[in-house]
Amino acid sequence: MRSYRLDAGTGLDGLRLDVSELPVPGPGEVLVEVRAASLSYREAMILEGRYVLPVRAGGIPLAEGVGVVSATGPDVAGPPVGARVVVAAFPRWQDGPFSLDVIDQIGGSLDGMLAEHVVLPATALVEIPDDPAEPTADLTDAEAATLPVAGLTAWNALTGGRGIRRGDTVLTLGTGGVSLFAVQLATAMGARVIATTGKDARAGLLRELGADEVLNYRDMPDWPAAVRAATGGRGADLVVDVAGNLESSLAAVALGGEIAVVGFVGGRPGATLDPYAVFTTGATLRPVAVGSRAQLVALVHAVGTHRIRPVLDRVFPFDDAPEAFRHYLGGTALGKVVITVAPNHERT
Repeated sequence: MRSYRLDAGTGLDGLRLDVSELPVPGPGEVLVEVRAASLSYREAMILEGRYVLPVRAGGIPLAEGVGVVSATGPDVAGPPVGARVVVAAFPRWQDGPFSLDVIDQIGGSLDGMLAEHVVLPATALVEIPDDPAEPTADLTDAEAATLPVAGLTAWNALTGGRGIRRGDTVLTLGTGGVSLFAVQLATAMGARVIATTGKDARAGLLRELGADEVLNYRDMPDWPAAVRAATGGRGADLVVDVAGNLESSLAAVALGGEIAVVGFVGGRPGATLDPYAVFTTGATLRPVAVGSRAQLVALVHAVGTHRIRPVLDRVFPFDDAPEAFRHYLGGTALGKVVITVAPNHERT
């Protein structure tokens, strides 16, 4: 079988095509024929050697993807051969709070999804029903591939802490994959959504996905004040902070609200967090590490129930995987960048 392998910290020069024997599943494992895999910001961190979790040398990259079970090992209880499945990024994190004993991660310390076949623990799989009566059956492979990281991170941010209630105000930052999912999911759950972007051209998409108000943070440096003005001075009940701009998020959050700390792509080097600001807002700062398998099950159900279609930017064939990475790293993508591995089986 063919796969791509990568050494952390080597940049794109370290991404190489590899040919090996077809792996054989052992006890409790399944062989998955991969249909599509998707890129996320963690790949940029791995390429640059600054990812916060362990990364296996020469491992197969990409944590999110979709495939079909093609064989099972002994003692497997899970989706049957032929089932279409997505894969939990942390296979041993089944439910409950995140902890160090479940830190093994697909595409990090474990082989990932950028391969024609991959052996995985059966407990990592979540089935996407094929029954036409099930709405998730409509998802293409490229769309389904975006659920296990970007989709699940947004779902955890919205539901894993205080949770949101109908009528709450949710603030999302930017137009990355997690933020776009957060707009769609929060809207589906009855929240009012305020979204920020640095490009007016992207405001239309945010409104199409359900955002009630869009703020251009480049035009208004004090955009937290605009958030407060839009909420009658109250602020947002929940902020999905993918940028690490915690000072601004604290200025925009409601008293007793929550900031889901998803990433730090825009965080300022050397920035310090003012304890006074944290105390006076009464806000909870909750780090979000993707999510558990149980949360992935709930996400798949929610996506089907609300007929959410993930936003795709571009889809590349397997042979063009390096070009997919280059496109993603270029920072112009609006929506998810996906690599199809078995395009002949793609659902349309």
